[in-house]
Amino acid sequence: MAEIVSTQAAAELVQAGEVIAYPTEAVYGLGCDPQNEAAVMRLLAIKQRPVEKGLILIAADYSQLLPYIDDAAIPLERRAEIFSSWPGHISWVLPASAQAPAWITGQHSSIAVRVSTHPVVRALCQALAMPLVSTSANRAGEPALTDSAEVLRQLGGDIAALVAGDLGGAAQPSQIRDAISGQVLRS
Repeated sequence: MAEIVSTQAAAELVQAGEVIAYPTEAVYGLGCDPQNEAAVMRLLAIKQRPVEKGLILIAADYSQLLPYIDDAAIPLERRAEIFSSWPGHISWVLPASAQAPAWITGQHSSIAVRVSTHPVVRALCQALAMPLVSTSANRAGEPALTDSAEVLRQLGGDIAALVAGDLGGAAQPSQIRDAISGQVLRS
């Protein structure tokens, strides 16, 4: 059964290839090292989510996302809107780099990313010196979890740990917008 751990202990678990749960702006998230295919596949199995859908990456700053995105392909007319929304509660679907793993992008040539405002997320990404996979802590088709005890009850046997910390107070998961069209994909 997973236990509640510090940010540093959680970072060590992620580096060891484990899947963790952690608080975000609105709901608890599941995360792992985006470069570790086995960890991502374990996360997807916990979620019961197909790899083709792709996953969101969250980061402490934009530079952590650069290996995964094609920065030069971001339209100039969208750059100010994207960068002024971060850190923030908006995820943007950006063109993926050639190095972005298929187990993160799924069937897409793009990748969803966010620079988070949440202090736990930021501390985790800073401790890891990389972005973290971010998907809501729940099984596919089930409601996202907003209670730490419920995270442990439902997922505690499948995850390595739950990072200590409170949710950020947002009413719903991040808005997702397309960087090319500006269209809101999830509000």
